Amino acid sequence: MTTDNKMEDDKACPAEVLVKMLSGKWKLQILRLAFLGPIRFNSLLRQIEGSNKQSIALALKELEEQGFLEKVVIKLKPLHIEYNLSEKSKSLVPVFRQLEIIS
Repeated sequence: MTTDNKMEDDKACPAEVLVKMLSGKWKLQILRLAFLGPIRFNSLLRQIEGSNKQSIALALKELEEQGFLEKVVIKLKPLHIEYNLSEKSKSLVPVFRQLEIIS
């Protein structure tokens, strides 16, 4: 990263950074469903109309890497994975509630 790019990053608007992180196919829909409780891959495929395995898998991976979701492996038989909101995401709940009110 050059010095000029670092200076641009330091001046970036926090809201703009957040919007860029949450942009992408199905990310907001996944977070909206996660606000209601733990989510699982196959339930997302059923609940998000028009989604496919590849796009859901990519969105889940990115949301986990960005710290918005926490992946939990449930070791009961059959083995399965759930995704829960991270503390970072829980702090955004009031923001999304306000957006729902004004939209």
